[in-house]
Amino acid sequence: MSVLIGDTAPDFEAETTEGHIRFHDYIDGHWAVLFSHPKNFTPVCTTELGYTAKLKPEFDKRGVKVLGLSVDKLTDHAGWARDIQETQGTALNFPLIADETGEIARLYDMIHPSANNTLTVRSVFVVGPDKKVKLKIEYPASTGRNFDEVLRVIDSLQLTAKYSVATPVNWKQGEDVIIAASVSDEDAKTKFPGGWKALKPYLRVVPQPRG
Repeated sequence: MSVLIGDTAPDFEAETTEGHIRFHDYIDGHWAVLFSHPKNFTPVCTTELGYTAKLKPEFDKRGVKVLGLSVDKLTDHAGWARDIQETQGTALNFPLIADETGEIARLYDMIHPSANNTLTVRSVFVVGPDKKVKLKIEYPASTGRNFDEVLRVIDSLQLTAKYSVATPVNWKQGEDVIIAASVSDEDAKTKFPGGWKALKPYLRVVPQPRG
């Protein structure tokens, strides 16, 4: 059965490049990104891991723990990590899970038999501090992911979890947002005392809340 947005992210234990972890304990109180790779020593994955390592300070700033997953052996990860540092200029700085049996990949429905019954697709899961899945994205094996977009979505998720707003198309940190449809105009006067611009009764634009 697929893991859907709003579901509790399945817990698991695993060996990683940073030691043994239990997923729920490891991410306790934090946001998390769990993303899978079709296989070690593949070109697109190498670029993805290198770029994610470069973004580590941005994930840290947002209180996000990042974990990669591959169905290869832990002993293979060390050699791949050296290749990543050599070709991408950044050392691996987050745990890479060794899911040799594919148990975790199956738990998260990361393996698609129609594509390949042994390799994971490029799945991305964003998990909140409540351990609920907040986002899931899948890419084909031939297409590298946009981790700047993953950061952008996390900014939106964290903002909308705190305030009664939604973010419009292509929104970026600092731009105007939309008052949630569930908030009446009367309640909005309290929540947004600075007022808002009503393009339509259902489309109320307000500066991004701060603090």
